[in-house]
Amino acid sequence: MRMSRRLALLMAVLVPLVTVVTAAPAAAGPRGDDRPTPPSWLKVEDGVSQPQFDLANAVEETLFVQTEVDSDLDGKKDRVRLQLSRPGETESQGIKVPVIFEHSPYRYNLGDAENHNVDFSVLPQEGIQPRGGDHGSSSGRTAAATTRGPAPDLPGSLDDYWVPRGYAVVLGESIGTGFSDGCPTVGDMKETLGTKAIIDWLNGRAPAWNEAGEPVSADWTTGDVGMTGVSYNGTLPNQVATTGVEGLRTIVPVSAISSWYDYYRANGMVRAPHSNRSGVGENGFQGEDLDVLAFFIEGPRLEKCRFLTDALLQYADRTTGDYNDYWDQRDYLHRAKNVKASVFVVHGLEDYNVMPRAFASWWSQLERYDVPRKIWLHKDGHGGPRGTSDYQRTLNRWMDYWLFGVDNGIMAEPTADVQRPDGTYEKYADWPVPGARATTLRLGATSATEPGTLSVRPPSGPKPRQSFVDRGRELDTDVALLPNPETANPNRLVYVSPPLSSAAHLSGTPSVSLRASVDNRYAANLTAVVVDYGPVGSADAPVMVTRGWMDVQNRKSVSKSTPIQQGQEYTFTWPLEPDDYMFPAGHRIGLVVVSTDMHYTLRPLPGTELTVNPAKSTVSLPIVGGTRVLT
Repeated sequence: MRMSRRLALLMAVLVPLVTVVTAAPAAAGPRGDDRPTPPSWLKVEDGVSQPQFDLANAVEETLFVQTEVDSDLDGKKDRVRLQLSRPGETESQGIKVPVIFEHSPYRYNLGDAENHNVDFSVLPQEGIQPRGGDHGSSSGRTAAATTRGPAPDLPGSLDDYWVPRGYAVVLGESIGTGFSDGCPTVGDMKETLGTKAIIDWLNGRAPAWNEAGEPVSADWTTGDVGMTGVSYNGTLPNQVATTGVEGLRTIVPVSAISSWYDYYRANGMVRAPHSNRSGVGENGFQGEDLDVLAFFIEGPRLEKCRFLTDALLQYADRTTGDYNDYWDQRDYLHRAKNVKASVFVVHGLEDYNVMPRAFASWWSQLERYDVPRKIWLHKDGHGGPRGTSDYQRTLNRWMDYWLFGVDNGIMAEPTADVQRPDGTYEKYADWPVPGARATTLRLGATSATEPGTLSVRPPSGPKPRQSFVDRGRELDTDVALLPNPETANPNRLVYVSPPLSSAAHLSGTPSVSLRASVDNRYAANLTAVVVDYGPVGSADAPVMVTRGWMDVQNRKSVSKSTPIQQGQEYTFTWPLEPDDYMFPAGHRIGLVVVSTDMHYTLRPLPGTELTVNPAKSTVSLPIVGGTRVLT
């Protein structure tokens, strides 16, 4: 996860407007807890706290908090470093303030690491090693070590925005990174507890010292904490929330991971994150994995922490791609039942770095356990929403509601905000949009070679099988294999619906079920892409709506690879990435089936042959209004 590709902060500054609000009665908070009562000094206008304190008078401290873990196994509990800024009035007037907390592995002293080779003669799960001299594209990571000199405020803009509004801001450094002790364990419980320690200190449950070694307490805070951050910085709030730590009132995870397996794997496949939805234009993060990320964030600790990065490589299992106990330790979905904080999920619908599955799976689990929640889906890629003051105002109101107890009605508003390509937002009661129903489209073909059809009704007439040959290492899926759906192509299969009589709103997680065989290998990639095709004969470029991948050896379980027989048909069923997309009237829905996906999957030599039985294959789309919309 490169710092240059991952946004570290998202906060923009609002124009200050000031008035005074009287305290409102406390309302029920997360899981029955009471929200705080707004202090009498807090200035609010229209339910939003306003700048009232001078940042130039802020108190800044650099501290070291003792954690519960010893990640580098040196016999001493790790200490994590933090920098904080709080209104000067916490000293001069004795006011107590809540905390905006961002923890990060990216603060200082980043290292260099080379990505893994992704080009093979045949896929490694067939037991064949990478071909000698057949090198994959590897992109090293370089970042100069930095130190912080005197400055009028903290790095970034969180303190610029929040401290004048009566919040303290804490910037923490993950275990094994920056100037904290230990080794980076990337997503496991040690990293989680290392982050939790700062919340414990803010609530009087953990010790801390300043740079002179003097003990320091947080007697200036209410102990109420809201965590936020983007990418890895947004993943850490998810992690800590699953501990149920007291004092964590809310989290705002932006482009955040909910399962590291889903970040680096897909349905049994070793799959790379990318920087954008289509993958066109650059190679993304092919070959990155847990150990590469650990190398990057641990900086100068390379030899000290080699025992850990070697284990990350071994147990992450780049051979089979199977889900195992190591990945389970880095999966927060099954621990969502412990979340006591409210959650404001923010994600880009075109984020194919931390892919949409990350937010959709987390959102579903939060609903299952009745966690107070809100979701904001924007039209862009990795990071927070761009160019909108509505989001910043909403975020401000969210923090004010949960950390100051401002009765601004935010929880009575529609739960979901979804941005369309033209930049406008639509509000919905929930997400997926209520009324979205799994709608089955059946694949059909009348020829062994010509493009096929998608229809809500079973195809009639001939039911031939259709074959194609993988050339994914040589051909970019989006550039070479998605266009021209009316033309046969030996390296892909394409199925297209009739023109839509009305617009169709996809909201949720599509899935594909293919009856197919691998004819000359014992392993193969499978990739399915849902495409928006313009009217017949139009010059409109195809739009990649969503895609998904699977390893044919994981057709029974994501946790166990099962060999296949060449030429034998199996049913392969897997989810695609969730989305919220409008197909315009007159356009056609397409499904493109390929094997290797150049920018995402491992890449064997070309030549794998696959055969699909369209008459026994389907794609399921979550369409608002269901089947009637597509008929």
